[in-house]
Amino acid sequence: MNFFKRRTPKFGTPGSSPEMGDKNAYFVYVRPKRCQEVVRVRINLMNDLSLTDDESGYFVRKIASAQRCPFQAEVSLLFDRNRRLVDTQVENGEMVTQADYVAWQSAQGDISKT
Repeated sequence: MNFFKRRTPKFGTPGSSPEMGDKNAYFVYVRPKRCQEVVRVRINLMNDLSLTDDESGYFVRKIASAQRCPFQAEVSLLFDRNRRLVDTQVENGEMVTQADYVAWQSAQGDISKT
């Protein structure tokens, strides 16, 4: 039984944060237009990025959909060759901070669903 405990990911444990334990991920927070809900978008830096045409860096495009909102926001991120964020663009929404996401979750009473 001890074998299974070691292989269990720690994402579900209280007080742990996916942002802290996932070194291959980059998280952005988006509020779609005309919505109060804040959506956390996970970018896998090893699998989601595509090489740019001029091979000077990487890009990714994600659609963020809120559960209680009919609108979707399109997030476009540009990274350099070392996978460091260079530019962000959001269509039909706005980029917000992690603090905004936590505040929105607290207001909804969903803090345990991170």
